[in-house]
Amino acid sequence: MRFRVIARDRASSARTGEIITSRGAIQTPVFMPVATRGAIRALSLRDMEDLDFSIILSNAYHLYLRPGLEVLKAAGGLHSFMSFQGSILTDSGGFQVFSLTDFCRVKDEGVEFRSHIDGSLHFFTPESVLEIQRVIGSDIMMVLDECAPYPVDEHRAEAAADRTVRWAEASFRHWRSTFDTEAQALFGIVQGSVYPRLRRECASRLCAMDFTGYAVGGLSVGEPKDVFADITAFTLSILPDERPRYLMGVGSPREILTAVAHGADMFDSVMPTRIARNGTLFTNRGRVNIKAASHESDEAPLDDQCGCYVCRTFSRSYLSHLFRSGEIAALIYNTYHNLHFMNRFMAGIRDAIAAGRFEDERRRWEGVYPAQEETSGQ
Repeated sequence: MRFRVIARDRASSARTGEIITSRGAIQTPVFMPVATRGAIRALSLRDMEDLDFSIILSNAYHLYLRPGLEVLKAAGGLHSFMSFQGSILTDSGGFQVFSLTDFCRVKDEGVEFRSHIDGSLHFFTPESVLEIQRVIGSDIMMVLDECAPYPVDEHRAEAAADRTVRWAEASFRHWRSTFDTEAQALFGIVQGSVYPRLRRECASRLCAMDFTGYAVGGLSVGEPKDVFADITAFTLSILPDERPRYLMGVGSPREILTAVAHGADMFDSVMPTRIARNGTLFTNRGRVNIKAASHESDEAPLDDQCGCYVCRTFSRSYLSHLFRSGEIAALIYNTYHNLHFMNRFMAGIRDAIAAGRFEDERRRWEGVYPAQEETSGQ
């Protein structure tokens, strides 16, 4: 994998760039739709191809449990299994281990947990998580990390950050000695909760290793918005300029704009697709709750500034009817539109940076999406 910065904004740290994997070019800043189990919920592969995302995110924890490594190995990896030609980034599954399982025991050498599916006992180590991602065939792999909850005291956050670094060291050694490092990139993850000292120490120790890229983890997990903004800005500022910077679990327009201004290149979140399935849609004039009674007889398109199939074809009235009737088509159309919006939103950000008008673009969108309405969550 290679990365280069193409253009920089003069008034902020925003930048455009290009990531090259064996699967092709990825223009940054980029939003990665979440295909947790090898599919974007409510969308077909044909829809995904039509939306034209160059990279998606899948999850090693979920794929390890189902369909399992033997199935993936027999299929030749996830790309072949799901017939997707673009790049795939896989989360290590650490966040899911700590958040989804009823039983989780952290040890120095890894984490023991029970499957949320059938209660079976499993053990992840830094090395075994990479082996899972080897079978998946991930173009970009993430190290196993420990994401501290919020709120958390500084002592516990420090222990989690220290363990994250030690696991990263083991991951880095295993990756460099046994992987084709050009074909499968590896990103380190900066933890430290809301404590700048811990963030700095974690980042410093990770940057001493030559990871392909660096991610900011452990944010958008319930902390106040001003704390999110401050810690995001601080952490991004201490990461290497020549490597891609990935802010994990963030997908609201306003939070993305904040992070881009501080130099973030990559984002993912279930938020755009999750709220779509609940009837909330992004538009160029703000959020729309398609369930609202005001849309029942509204023959206007959902967004007259959007060129997606849904906005070209259906009225708000029809989309409202589908959702209130419980039709599966509502989930499909809503999800398709929100991801189309995200793709065009990111393209607009890239164009604005290249044209030297990012701050104008940022102020415009912040007027459309007020701070009190915006949050991502993992």
